[in-house]
Amino acid sequence: MASNQPAPEAPSSFRTGSLGDEDRTWEEWNPTEESIRPVRGRHRVAKQRGLARSSTVLGVGVIAAVGAGGMATAQSKPPVSISLPDSIADNLPDAKSLPGVGAFMSDGSDSEHETVAASSPLTTAGITAAEAQQGTTDAGEALRARILQQAEQQQAGADAQAKAAEEQAAIEAATAQAAKQQSDAEAEAAAKKKAAEEAAKKKAEAERLAKLAASYAVPTSSYYISSTFGQAGSMWSSGHHTGLDFAAPTGTPVKAVHSGTVKSAGYSGSYGYRTVLELDDGTEVWYCHQSSMDVTAGQRVTTGETIGRVGATGNVTGAHLHLEIHTADGSGIDPMSWLRGKGLTI
Repeated sequence: MASNQPAPEAPSSFRTGSLGDEDRTWEEWNPTEESIRPVRGRHRVAKQRGLARSSTVLGVGVIAAVGAGGMATAQSKPPVSISLPDSIADNLPDAKSLPGVGAFMSDGSDSEHETVAASSPLTTAGITAAEAQQGTTDAGEALRARILQQAEQQQAGADAQAKAAEEQAAIEAATAQAAKQQSDAEAEAAAKKKAAEEAAKKKAEAERLAKLAASYAVPTSSYYISSTFGQAGSMWSSGHHTGLDFAAPTGTPVKAVHSGTVKSAGYSGSYGYRTVLELDDGTEVWYCHQSSMDVTAGQRVTTGETIGRVGATGNVTGAHLHLEIHTADGSGIDPMSWLRGKGLTI
């Protein structure tokens, strides 16, 4: 049923050409707090708080959402969709230009990362592409796995160091043991060598003495030692004995102790009948108190040859052979030591 009421007129802001303003350009009227003076009563225009800062608010919200995605508690909650009116969404700035957000945006060079980021919920934030390919979808579980892996690596490193230290200690102990064994072996070898050298030295000395004994002879037989060299007493004009006395029966043969030349043979005061035998090295052997002499001066004799007889001539108290040894310079020495040095047993 047609109405007789006139059609409502369009708002004055959208009228064109009614007042002769055909060339005027009209823009959409967007009432704001500055363009509309508040009216008193129930028809007051509400203040549009926060619209001028919508881009900043959105940036902070995106950052907060990304940070919240790394929390393990976000996994159990469904993703929340954010929708805005078209009039606001069309005027939003580019997300890459927002502070702190551009770093999370890809420039298209990593398509794999974009695919993972676009298809993954916020609860998978912080998961690497390798972990995503392995099927890891929980950020908390991924963090736990990384911590466990790091702990295992540290433990493996510590075990390796401990094993290396044990091996080094074993090597050092083996080296020390080998060095000790070598030192002991060297000491044992040195001791054996020294013992062998001493034994060889003793053997050589024995052989030398045996050889000397073969070339030297005891001056008489059937005797006993009645006085020794250096013995003190009033019986000797010097106050001490100058030779070695072999007490033996009168007539016992007196022998040359070594090869040499008779230097003198005759009566010599308190020495009685004395024979002086000079050896090749200049040593003189005196045979005193003999009862008789079988050699003369200048005669050459050999070892063991009889040169006289035991007697009691001169200053004596009984029959015996008084033997003296004089070096080439004329000094008298102990006959017993000299004979024993030639390998003889007295």
